[in-house]
Amino acid sequence: MAETTADRVTRLLALVTYLHDHPGAPVPEVAAHFRTTEAQVLADVNLLWVAGTPGYLPDDLIDFSAEALDHGELTLTDARGMDRPLRLSTAEALSLLVALRSLRELAGAGVAGEPGALDSAVAKLTAATGGAAEQAAAVQVRVRAEVPPAVLATVRGALEEGRRLHLRYVSAADVVTERDVDPVELRSDGTTWSLRAWCHRAHGARTFRLDRILDLAVLDVPAAAHPDMDGDEPWEGGRPVTLELAPQARWVAEATPVEEVTDLPDGGLRVRLLAGDPAWLSNLLLSLGEALRAVEPPELAHEVAARARAALGAYQHLS
Repeated sequence: MAETTADRVTRLLALVTYLHDHPGAPVPEVAAHFRTTEAQVLADVNLLWVAGTPGYLPDDLIDFSAEALDHGELTLTDARGMDRPLRLSTAEALSLLVALRSLRELAGAGVAGEPGALDSAVAKLTAATGGAAEQAAAVQVRVRAEVPPAVLATVRGALEEGRRLHLRYVSAADVVTERDVDPVELRSDGTTWSLRAWCHRAHGARTFRLDRILDLAVLDVPAAAHPDMDGDEPWEGGRPVTLELAPQARWVAEATPVEEVTDLPDGGLRVRLLAGDPAWLSNLLLSLGEALRAVEPPELAHEVAARARAALGAYQHLS
């Protein structure tokens, strides 16, 4: 998978701190620590070597020992302050606290138990941010959850215990069915909870929205393993799309929640994504223009081409 700009910036910042704490670290050891190649580590060092603080004169740049590098080791001689711990502004701390509280409410909806990692993170950030914590406490966080807590808790329990579920379910077409399923994965997009499961009635993988479950029960039957359900099943209503893009459209991989990115030999890329909103997808494809080389499935390309022709036709009377 191609590396995004955000991934590399994160590693570059972490590399400065790591080398500050591990002077003389061998290049292979650094590569193993960051799970990358030795060539990538050297490329990162060369980039950091010409980065620094405004002015960008020799004394303003991050510096390394050239002699140590000749021996295959990395020694940071001047971090230009990049090794200091991050300090959040009040606004940043407030935003982070509210976001963490929202995530905690979502993840903990309908679940009783010991505080988890989110609670710990909120507690530590609250203790460290003072005034921002007081402002965040004044913000009421309410996660929209149309799923009864008992339903969510029952599904989670079945997943943890590896038990089969019996569902009474109403589809989007308003058809009520009863079926036994082996739960595989619970998902949420922030407003809707969905269960990926193997349906014994349909003899295949299915996604069930929890707000459409009319009744359910945990069966005294172990859920079978389904290793072929590897997480690629799309959301209900999601449309799997593959785009081949020119190099200038690399921003799509960084600004859009894509599932997979593959670099192409000429500098272009292939991205795979799940699109839930047809209008958003159509607008994206039209905005790419000549940077869009290929679209799968083919019928999507025909749909967007028809929309483009209709848009051009609407302007003909103006000419």
